[in-house]
Amino acid sequence: MPLTGCGYNDFQRLDEATKASWSEVLNQYQRRADLIPNIVATVKGEANFEQETLTKVIEARAKATSIQATPELINNPEAFAKFQQAQGELSGALSRLLVVSENYPNLKANQGFQDLRIQLEGTENRITVARNRYIESVQSYNVLARSFPTNLTAMIFSYQPKANFTVQNEAQISAPPTVDFGKK
Repeated sequence: MPLTGCGYNDFQRLDEATKASWSEVLNQYQRRADLIPNIVATVKGEANFEQETLTKVIEARAKATSIQATPELINNPEAFAKFQQAQGELSGALSRLLVVSENYPNLKANQGFQDLRIQLEGTENRITVARNRYIESVQSYNVLARSFPTNLTAMIFSYQPKANFTVQNEAQISAPPTVDFGKK
């Protein structure tokens, strides 16, 4: 049976593209994880900073970095969901830390903290770009795996659709926002 036209080579190409884009997502998450100890150390220097907020960032980083992020993770929907949840918790903890830091004038004036904050914001943007590229590569792969006749090749060679990022708070963001122009 000739393999031309069956999609086998396309599966190889798209599988490699998905792995490469996943590696970039991991690279950006690692960049963020590497910045956190410096941010925590800078914030700890601020007298009376809210310890609970700092502790949550440290715990969320520990949880996110404890998950073994291997290329196989993208082929295991359950493990992928756990990884995504841990990264989401870390994003939330960092967001709270940055919001709380606004209440500390000395911290806001600290050039080192401001530089770290800018690096973190840039890294969050890089994460978004990397995730978007991953989403696009998974979409191409999954369309190939589900389309006829290449779905037959997918069945023969066990090419399963790959997990993709989801929105954690889908129900919440689906509700229209409440807008009130009344005076308070």
